Amino acid sequence: MTDATSGDGTRAGSTAQPVGGAKGPDELRQQIEQTRSQLGDTVEELAGKADVKGRAKARAADLRDKAGAMTVQLRSSAAQAGHAVQGKASRAGHAVQDRAGQAGHTVQDKAGQAGHAVQDKAGQAGHTVQDKAGRAGHTVERRVPQRARGAVRAGLGHPRAVLVAGAAAGAVVAAGVLRRRHRGPC
Repeated sequence: MTDATSGDGTRAGSTAQPVGGAKGPDELRQQIEQTRSQLGDTVEELAGKADVKGRAKARAADLRDKAGAMTVQLRSSAAQAGHAVQGKASRAGHAVQDRAGQAGHTVQDKAGQAGHAVQDKAGQAGHTVQDKAGRAGHTVERRVPQRARGAVRAGLGHPRAVLVAGAAAGAVVAAGVLRRRHRGPC
């Protein structure tokens, strides 16, 4: 094996001292030891580069470590995001619940006011109807024969009973008419 040396006595591509010019055996031994050490380092570097399987394992271990760290970081971020979303959802739920309660109270108040207004108008209408019915009843009472006046007075005292009796009589008449139509003329 030949060694390419430059004009100043050093080998190309190495960090060794000039080849020639050792002043004694001790200095020569020292240069030999230094050259062996450098050669050993170079051989180790070349062996490391030639060991593809070892480098692949080292790279895989490095990637596993990075993936593990990333997993921990992602889990932590996801947990924080989950807590943040949960907090926001809780606050939104409370806000909706408060608004619904307020709306319910508003509707309840308005319904109460409307109910009172309807009740007042119904009361007024009822009094008007009673007054008119009373006047009509007195007019009818004067025109009714003496024998039927007691029944008219009872009807004026209990207008609902008269209405129910009239509705029942109307239902009986309607049932009779329907029965005749269904059976035909007798």
